[in-house]
Amino acid sequence: MQERQFDVVIIGSGPGGYVAAIRSSQLGLKTAVVEKDKIGGVCLNWGCIPTKALLKSAEVYHHFHRAEEFGISAKDVSFDFPKIIKRSRDVALRNSKGVEYLFKKNKVELISGFGKIVGKGKIEISKDEKPVETISAKNIIIATGARPRTFPNMKIDGKQIISSTEAMLLQQPPKSMIIIGAGAIGVEFGYFYNAFGTKVTIVEMMPNVLPIEDKEISKLLESNLKKSGIEILTESKVESVTTGKEAKVVLTSKGAKKELTAEIVLVAIGVQGNIENIGLESTGIKIEKGWIQVDDFGKTNVDGIYAIGDVAGPPWLAHVASREGIICVEKIAGKNTQPIDWDNIPGCTYCQPQVASIGLTEEKAIELGHKLKIGRFPFTASGKARAIGETDGLVKLIFDEKYGELLGAHILGSDATEMIAELGLAKGLETTPAGIANTIHAHPTLSEAIMEAAENAEGHAIHI
Repeated sequence: MQERQFDVVIIGSGPGGYVAAIRSSQLGLKTAVVEKDKIGGVCLNWGCIPTKALLKSAEVYHHFHRAEEFGISAKDVSFDFPKIIKRSRDVALRNSKGVEYLFKKNKVELISGFGKIVGKGKIEISKDEKPVETISAKNIIIATGARPRTFPNMKIDGKQIISSTEAMLLQQPPKSMIIIGAGAIGVEFGYFYNAFGTKVTIVEMMPNVLPIEDKEISKLLESNLKKSGIEILTESKVESVTTGKEAKVVLTSKGAKKELTAEIVLVAIGVQGNIENIGLESTGIKIEKGWIQVDDFGKTNVDGIYAIGDVAGPPWLAHVASREGIICVEKIAGKNTQPIDWDNIPGCTYCQPQVASIGLTEEKAIELGHKLKIGRFPFTASGKARAIGETDGLVKLIFDEKYGELLGAHILGSDATEMIAELGLAKGLETTPAGIANTIHAHPTLSEAIMEAAENAEGHAIHI
């Protein structure tokens, strides 16, 4: 059989790979995607989308238990956990099929199998570990993503010690769960299982939950999680995790040794790149700390080979992968494209209340030598927040005192992950406090809190 040839071949169909493929085809490049599993990668099948479906179920269940506050009687409220899990899987499947349709619409060729680079511009396709075809490409984009990170002292067995993948498939909430890691994944699963009656303990090595977020926001979230019944141990290093009748976690917490037991231990300590067995060893591609090294447009040190998304290192965010994919193929096509503004990447955590941020934290801004002007507005002062019964949280805006530049924005509260986009746009357009404050926001809305926080930074907030 004659070797098939393409302008661009992308290995992996996650939010980086599939978006790059569609944009590549739109630009007139003959494009193929090699995928060994389901279209959409981790994000659509095992991450972003199905977890948000689970979290919505937890939110709805929580609202039913608050029904009396809203004058509604909802007695004997119960849940069907297998149905909750099934809904999540169905949502993931529909999204995956949606991308498959987009491939057909945009004339992207989908090649099922495992892709391995075997020479300059050559990719070997295997099925069931047997080579079935070799294809050629002028440009190869590696978009193989990442998987949960593990350590020898907490080896995942998929039963008592699990990763986020298994956490999405449990058919009943366990009586108890220890979550190692208080990043977005750990906090979201902590919120989810706590909502359905699991006794949750979150263990974090750093001083705060969501360690990369602004400290003020992290502390407020931690207080809220504790109020909901979640136990949180910060500044705690896990020494070992062992299985038995129950899983046992040995840790050192603020200098004191502790032993914890639970039905399930969820390891949520980050991710590692999928760089194995894809032919990198023979290409000479530069790898550091397990991540493929690239320039601002996804190009590796080897001509004709690019890498995007999680496999190319942090931040490990689906929206970053998608943007990297677009920039990469536009550069390949000779378009005048601009690199990502790394100071304006939204980060979101979808527990309740939600956390969303862009730019610098207060601590980082001070460390960099900025003199700050900070505006805050608590949701307790928001008419809309009171009306919908969601008064936990605040908007915090950090401006450079001298120039009025928006350095960072941080939101804790209901719909924070929807509200952050306005602040990303504001930061990208170099808006000042006055620019935000003078923009009329509809009343009543939660987004008024952004306007009020900007007014507060200028010293003339109306409602606080």
